[in-house]
Amino acid sequence: MTNKIQEAKRILVAFGMDSERSNERSALILLALLHLRRDDAWRDASNPMLRTRAIMDWIRDQYEREYRPNTRETIRRFTLHQFAEALLIQQNPDQPDRPINSPYWNYQITPRALTVIQQYGTPGFESALSEYLAEVPGLREQYAAARKMNRIPVNLPGGKPFTLSPGGQNLLLKQMVEEFCSRFTPGAEVLYVGDADSKWALFEAERLAELGVTVDQHGKMPDLVVYMADKDWLVLLEAANSHGPVDAKRHGELAKLFESASPGLVYVSCFSDRKEMRKYLHQIAWATEVWCAGDPTHLIHFNGERFLGPYD
Repeated sequence: MTNKIQEAKRILVAFGMDSERSNERSALILLALLHLRRDDAWRDASNPMLRTRAIMDWIRDQYEREYRPNTRETIRRFTLHQFAEALLIQQNPDQPDRPINSPYWNYQITPRALTVIQQYGTPGFESALSEYLAEVPGLREQYAAARKMNRIPVNLPGGKPFTLSPGGQNLLLKQMVEEFCSRFTPGAEVLYVGDADSKWALFEAERLAELGVTVDQHGKMPDLVVYMADKDWLVLLEAANSHGPVDAKRHGELAKLFESASPGLVYVSCFSDRKEMRKYLHQIAWATEVWCAGDPTHLIHFNGERFLGPYD
């Protein structure tokens, strides 16, 4: 093991990382994020923005450690996530509202942490580190406030405050809650909203249980579930731009997931516009509904015995 890796491990321990976040993998990830080669001095550390694949490539090219493509999630979940929580790195400094599923998601050592790391091996490192660690709680509040500013506010029926993470399907999901529900399910209760980065962002488990629904948390929930008490309907809505529409397969999955429900089930595929919908026309299941945010006052019915209603 090279001296640089050993030193990187010691730095991570000094920053308060546990054994998993100060092992060889995490040390190599730190060196990649700093673009430090074996013979570089710590004062030469930099902080480029790197995607996960670029981090893995750097480690392979500079330290001859080959990480297979299927370890990418391990790197994200067991090192980069904790580095971000500890404010050692920031995510997407170039575009903080980048969608969580974007292939351009990137990481960068924070400028404040970089100034400390660049002093490693000098008499000033310990004092710089102590000062930095004392600042971390305040820095954490600043970063949390910045993340909150980038979230998407959603006006739920009843006025309950709620936000979604930026990007992904969540802009469409906001329109589904605010535009579709106000027009086609007025007065309905929102019982479930699945955020792009938090599957159970809003989950009224007790209310669903009252309606006979016991949700298997391993099951794939629809993106939005609302209950119309006046008609005794559960309306299951999918943000089809990201996951596809309610096709025959998905219809069967949802019917199984909600088979214990006492209300009738209504299935709706939601698209941003009709151009997007046309890509999936051949897939949409019969006896379901389609709504396009670009034409919010209209609903398209895929022929069945009734319009906008459940089936036995």
